[in-house]
Amino acid sequence: MHTVVVGTSGVTASDVLAVARGGARVELSPEAVAALAAARGIVDALAAKPEPVYGVSTGFGALATRHISHELRAQLQRNIVRSHAAGMGPRVEREVVRALMFLRLKTVCSGHTGVRPEVARTMADVLNAGITPVVHEYGSLGCSGDLAPLSHCALTLLGEGDAEGPDGVVRPSGELLAEHGIQPVELREKEGLALLNGTDGMLGMLLLALADLETLYKSADVTAALSLEALLGTDKVLAPELHAIRPHPGQGASAANMLAVLQGSQLTGHHQDDAPRVQDAYSVRCAPQVAGAGRDTMAHARLVAERELAAAVDNPVVLPGGTSLAPGSAGGRVESNGNFHGAPVAYVLDFLAIAAADLGSIAERRTDRLLDKNRSHGLPPFLADDAGVDSGLMIAQYTQAALVGEMKRLAVPASADSIPSSAMQEDHVSMGWSAARKLRTAVDDLTRILAVELYAATRGIELREGLAPAPASRAVIEALRAAGVRGAGPDRFLAPDLAAADAFVRGGHLVAAAEKVTGPLR
Repeated sequence: MHTVVVGTSGVTASDVLAVARGGARVELSPEAVAALAAARGIVDALAAKPEPVYGVSTGFGALATRHISHELRAQLQRNIVRSHAAGMGPRVEREVVRALMFLRLKTVCSGHTGVRPEVARTMADVLNAGITPVVHEYGSLGCSGDLAPLSHCALTLLGEGDAEGPDGVVRPSGELLAEHGIQPVELREKEGLALLNGTDGMLGMLLLALADLETLYKSADVTAALSLEALLGTDKVLAPELHAIRPHPGQGASAANMLAVLQGSQLTGHHQDDAPRVQDAYSVRCAPQVAGAGRDTMAHARLVAERELAAAVDNPVVLPGGTSLAPGSAGGRVESNGNFHGAPVAYVLDFLAIAAADLGSIAERRTDRLLDKNRSHGLPPFLADDAGVDSGLMIAQYTQAALVGEMKRLAVPASADSIPSSAMQEDHVSMGWSAARKLRTAVDDLTRILAVELYAATRGIELREGLAPAPASRAVIEALRAAGVRGAGPDRFLAPDLAAADAFVRGGHLVAAAEKVTGPLR
């Protein structure tokens, strides 16, 4: 099994995916263990001093003015975990919980949180045992970190609350830890706070969405090319020299992908009606511009994610050297900060939802064009076998339109909102968790929208008798049919076909089928 070693300098997106989706094992590097011990020494020195230090010997948030005596500090750390584990609503997906747990461990191992090495090892042990805390949909405002989601994860480390075992059954966390020989953690100064205070949930969902969208943007290039073929459009608008004079990288990549799929087609540029076209409709002609803008938005989101992956997000943080306004030991200090604010991540999560909604919208417009006999250039109404007796794909487009409508609603930015909390101490929040949750839904919707376009475009191509599609298009159609998605014919129960097309796109099989002919798409 693949093993990810966590050091002091962050992790990569592929590391997060390996742990969240691939079940990779997690180990701590010797450097991380040394950094954990050094930072803990600073916290212990501060804890022994009479002066109050936030997060070490005080309360939290609006209650930070109270100095906590030594005998109450362990209880303080337990209490913050218990009280903050206040989520409600449906369970969050296993891959999301594993991502946020791993990313919290990444920050803990940076040596800036003051957590003991044994706590970090327990976090790794829980991941390696396949134990997944029950985390709920609602409870994070995306500032002071994803507090409630991370608290539910920390609660499992204490042997409290519920978690899902490797068998998928939800049981008390204490039972699961005992079965795997994991000793529950007894928290000390600052450790409870350090386990809760990060952007790990929203960052994890950003990384998962970027991985899915990378495949979906390639898929959209393929379905756009198939629709262009089915509509007898022209591929001249995809010429590299046209895109070189407007040098957006994503646009050029998208046009190149479409051109590669269409190579060798006998369908492009032909007309089967009496109304000659000088230009194709925008939804066909401008496909690279729209998909390309989304690709460039993804590039910016990746940059933000990479910076966040290299970050140590906590409040307060442990820094080496000297003293500060908060008295510390000669070897280091503890400083309050605002790095837990999720704005950088929240913004790009919203940007991606906007771009995905537009990509879904343009795909639906191409599908509608395929089904309209007045605009499809010779295809039967709704691609029906016997129009009037058969309705063809009429209602498949209704479903697609409903998905587009939802994506437009999901494109409304969560990060433009802010709800004050904690007695106005936390008076501006990012809503990044909410942005991430709605992006996950948008990614699912986009997958289904592209599946409907694929279903319609491949049927349209098959109905063009006498003209051969491009070899890549033919490879896609053959793979789709082999996957159980049937072609043209009399009306039948459509939902199973659409579900199979969805699985074909979602599993990356559409891109893989095209790339067998085109080589790697960009």
